[in-house]
Amino acid sequence: MASQNVLKMQQCGHTEQTAHPAGNWRLDAGTAISLHDAKAGVLQIAQGRVWATVDGPHRGAANDLGDVVLNAGECLALAAGQGVVIEPWMAGAAWFSWDALPAAHQAHASRWQAAVAQPLRDLGLALWMAAQALGRLGLGLAGLAEFLVAGRGRVLPRLESNPP
Repeated sequence: MASQNVLKMQQCGHTEQTAHPAGNWRLDAGTAISLHDAKAGVLQIAQGRVWATVDGPHRGAANDLGDVVLNAGECLALAAGQGVVIEPWMAGAAWFSWDALPAAHQAHASRWQAAVAQPLRDLGLALWMAAQALGRLGLGLAGLAEFLVAGRGRVLPRLESNPP
C-alpha cells in the first residue's frame, strides 16, 4: 500500500482581509479551479471561504475523506502529485495562493510518510479488518452451533423400506 494521502489543515499566519490581497488569485462565485502539482505544496486561503475536494484514495477519519471547507487564514498541505479542486463556498469570491514546500521539508515529510506514517496506517487498517473478520467468524460459528443444537443439522439414518 504505497498511497500517501496527506490532508492536513492548519491555521496560516495572517487573516487580515483587504479588497484585493496582493500575491493571491481571485476565484469568483460559480467557478472552480483544479490545482495539481508534481511537488508538495500549501494552499492558503487569504480571503473568503472555499470548498476543497482533494484527490484520493481517502482513508481515515471522517475529516480525511477529501472534502473540506477552508476559511480565510487556513491552509491545506498537499503531497507531491496530489490534486485539489476548489470553488467558493456560498456566494462571493475568494482569494487564495499556492506555494510549493521547500525541498528540505518535502524530503523530510516524504521520508516520514514512507517510513513511519504509511506503515502505521496500513497496520491500523489490517488490525481493523482482522477484528471485523473475527467478529463475522464468531457470528457464523454461533449460528452454526445453534443450527446443530436445534437438530436441523443432524443427518438421520436412511430407513430401508421393505414391504411385508
